[in-house]
Amino acid sequence: MMEAVRAVSLKKVEISFEIANKTRFDAVAATDLDVDAHEFVAIVGPTGCGKSTLLNATAGLLIPASGTVEVFGKPLKAINRQAGYLFQQDSLMPWKTVLENVAIGLEINGVASADARRTARDWLGRVGLAAFADRFPRMLSGGQRKRVGLAQVLIRDPKLLLMDEPFGPLDAQTRLIMGDLLLKLWSEDRKAVMFVTHDLDEAIALADRVVIMSAGPKSRIIGDFKVTLERPRDIAEIRHDPVFIQLHRDIWQALRDEVMIAYRQTSGETA
Repeated sequence: MMEAVRAVSLKKVEISFEIANKTRFDAVAATDLDVDAHEFVAIVGPTGCGKSTLLNATAGLLIPASGTVEVFGKPLKAINRQAGYLFQQDSLMPWKTVLENVAIGLEINGVASADARRTARDWLGRVGLAAFADRFPRMLSGGQRKRVGLAQVLIRDPKLLLMDEPFGPLDAQTRLIMGDLLLKLWSEDRKAVMFVTHDLDEAIALADRVVIMSAGPKSRIIGDFKVTLERPRDIAEIRHDPVFIQLHRDIWQALRDEVMIAYRQTSGETA
């Protein structure tokens, strides 16, 4: 039997940056990570450990110092056109309406405006914003803006979703709602997902696997936990499941020391 092509395969990827005095900062040490097609992988780790950096390498926004990034079996040599990227800060254009912000993803790819807007209205309905099509971003709450962002990314039907702390700025209740919405939309075709978060509860509730990164510099993957919780999931209720509670304990045990190392680094402590 032929081996299934993985959505993402990072092979010995090392990432470094030039900083002051032309010295280099080694952000990520040689790292391997595979994400299967239709798999939801959450990446957690302390602040500054390189989670977003790995995501940017997968998006083609930066070139690794060494190693390779493969997307659906092919080496990535430029911007990843098969990926949709949802950032922590939304990318809505304030001078355009909600409908126009969602439709533009199709329009720039040559879809006729009328067709793009018709599809955009459908997506606004799917994210619960059908009545907000003619509003401007400044008229929306934070959660509503995130829903527009989801529609903005998903309307292009990417095969891979890259999500960098997408719900980070939201309050706890809105994060639960957005998590349930994301899982509902994801369950329709189960795109491959790489989801960066600081929230361990969120990672376990959403993902098929939770990958842990160590503190930097030269961060690396130090844990890979399979989430055996059944789907579909209720984001609020799943946290009371004994399997969830035990998995949270196991992951936190592996992560705790790295969080403290990162804290000491940022606070100036040496031990």
